[in-house]
Parts: sequence; C-alpha cells; structure tokens
Amino acid sequence: MDNRDEVRQFLASRRARITPEQAGLPQYGGSRRVPGLRRAEVALLAGVSPDYYVRLERGNLTGVSDTVLEAVARALRLDDAERSHLHDLARAANARPRAHRRPARQQVRPAVQQLLDAMTDAPAFVRNGRLDVLAINPLGQALYSPAFAGPQRPVNLARFCFLDPAAEDYYPDWDDAASTTVALLRTEAGRDPYDKALTDLVGELVTRSDAFRTLWATHNVRLHHTGVKHFRHPVVGLLGLGFEAMPLPADPGLTLTAYHAEPGSPSQDGLRLLASWAATGAPGPAGRS
Repeated sequence: MDNRDEVRQFLASRRARITPEQAGLPQYGGSRRVPGLRRAEVALLAGVSPDYYVRLERGNLTGVSDTVLEAVARALRLDDAERSHLHDLARAANARPRAHRRPARQQVRPAVQQLLDAMTDAPAFVRNGRLDVLAINPLGQALYSPAFAGPQRPVNLARFCFLDPAAEDYYPDWDDAASTTVALLRTEAGRDPYDKALTDLVGELVTRSDAFRTLWATHNVRLHHTGVKHFRHPVVGLLGLGFEAMPLPADPGLTLTAYHAEPGSPSQDGLRLLASWAATGAPGPAGRS
C-alpha cells in the first residue's frame, strides 16, 4: 500500500464530506466544482498556506508537526479514530520502510492462552491487526463455529465476513459487521503500510468481493474498543453480546476480545446453552496457535 496515495485519498474524502455551511464559511454565488470544501478553505480553517495544504493533500506528510496535524484534524472535523489515523499516516510517512524480509510470525504466549482458557463463562480470543484469530478459548470457538468450519488456519474474520456465504446469516446486521471489518483493516493499514500480509489480504478481498471494494474506497476508520455485537448462531439463535477489546501491551499488535451477556437477558440464556454445546458437541480446539 502506497502511503502517499492513502494520505491523498483520506484527506480528500474527509474534505469532500464537509460543506461550507458546516464549516461556518461565508457563501458566495456560483456553483462549486467539487463537493465539500475547497483546499484553500481547509487551509484557511487550519491556519496554513494554501500551497502547504496542497502539499499535504498530495500525500506528502514528511516533517509535518503534530500541531499542524491537529489543526488539519480540527478543520476537517475528524473524530477520534480519524485523528489517530492521520497521525498514524504521518508516522508511517516519516519512518523508513522496513527491509524486505520475512516478518517474524506472531505468536500467542502460553500465559495468554492460559488466561483465555480460564475465562470459562466468556467467549474470548486474541487477534492481530489483520483480523487473524491467533488463539481462542472453547466458548469463543463455539461462538465462532461457522468461521471455524473451513480448513484454513488461522481463521481470518475479514475473509469469513466477505467470502463465506455463511457470514450473511451469522451476522444479523451484516452491513454493520462489514463496515466495521473494513474500517479496522483500513486503520491497521494506516499504522503499517508495509505489512505485506495485510496488503495481500486487502488485494485478495478487493479482487473477490464487490462489497469489500466499495467499502474500502470510503477510507473510513474506526476505534473498536467496546460495544455490542449481534450474532445469529446456528445452534443457539440470536445473541446480543457486549464486548471489550483490549490491546496486549506485552504483545504489540495483538488484541484480546472478550464477550459478555447482560445478566438475566435471553442472550445470557443463549450463552449458557452455547457453553453446554461447547462442552458436548462443538468442534474441537482446532486453529489454536
């Protein structure tokens, strides 16, 4: 992935969605050739020269200060995820590309797997930024049993979402699941544009899925730390589960995600039924690292 192209397209897409009225700029007569703000208007709002902002939107973030990035973020009304993404893009632009060598395989430490296995009442797993599931506990594997039905390991949740027909039934709100999946991959691409495995994954999905290709072109990003996710499990039916996604400080790039059900809710009953199925009839622990 070319960082300059990513910077150019991200800034242009954010600029295009803001009208002069939203930005508090005076209106003048005549039609506008571009949707949203003009580059000169963003420069005015950010307090930089038009030539300097044009340089930024052409993809050149080399040497740009955090102060300027924050000014641009305010001018474009970026949310927290978008602001972080802009800073990630700048860090990538100012870092030396890594030497072309085979990266070390990400592994989950035994202590982390033991922690997952100790979480007997909560589905939990560890993933990397490409959405590869690198470790999972039995209840988590029971929850994600449709994704684990195929032979490919590690299971990749993006491939499952866009390339497995079972995903559209498994996710009751597939559109939201798909948008979140793409936003997470786009966020990861901003952090590390030189991740060849991520580039290959995105290339595969762009080629094989029209829906992914359309969503990828929006350049949307998202923070995904907490919330509620809905599933239509083939054995226990509908589940609405809260989740917490926690980066593992000792394992950079890895995130532990755990689910829970509201006490006394039908989803809690469903989760208990899922635990019984996991103990008696669910697939075994294939796919662990």
